[in-house]
Amino acid sequence: MLCGALLFGFTACNNDNTENKDSVETAEDMNEHKEDANTNVVDEKDAEFAVMAANAGMTEVELGKLAATKASDPRVKEYAQMMVTDHEAANSKLTALATAKKITLPATVSEDHQKHMADMAKKSGADFDKHYMDMMVDDHNKVVDDFKKASTDAKDADIKAFATETLPTLTAHHEAAKTLRDNLKKK
Repeated sequence: MLCGALLFGFTACNNDNTENKDSVETAEDMNEHKEDANTNVVDEKDAEFAVMAANAGMTEVELGKLAATKASDPRVKEYAQMMVTDHEAANSKLTALATAKKITLPATVSEDHQKHMADMAKKSGADFDKHYMDMMVDDHNKVVDDFKKASTDAKDADIKAFATETLPTLTAHHEAAKTLRDNLKKK
């Protein structure tokens, strides 16, 4: 009984501390606590990669949905739909992997990305298209680098395999984003 009360108290305290954090910080903290308690299955860096990948993937889906409705150029709308389809598939695989590896993933997009999406939602027309494609190039620069690193450096074989399997799609997204962004600038 005392053990149950202590567990409830710890959980309540833990929830109070995480209410003011964004979902990504909360997931990172929970994974760190698992490592401290030796209840995690993967290396801390592998868990951090999974959290980053989940946040990036959710962001791409949400931005893709926004762009599918707000973009004025049909090529941007098509690209946005590709982002939704491909990243929903990758997110699903990552979620299953995280569950198997006892990695806590963020429940929502990070606060920074939420703010950026809110700013983007205020844009329209060619201004929206340009901003979205610039963001896709910049985001994929970072994500491709992170996935390359995980595909070689991850300690967990399944995390490494996920990164390796997903990398060609992300690279293709990056190349398509650069081409489309450059074509929009020519207009």
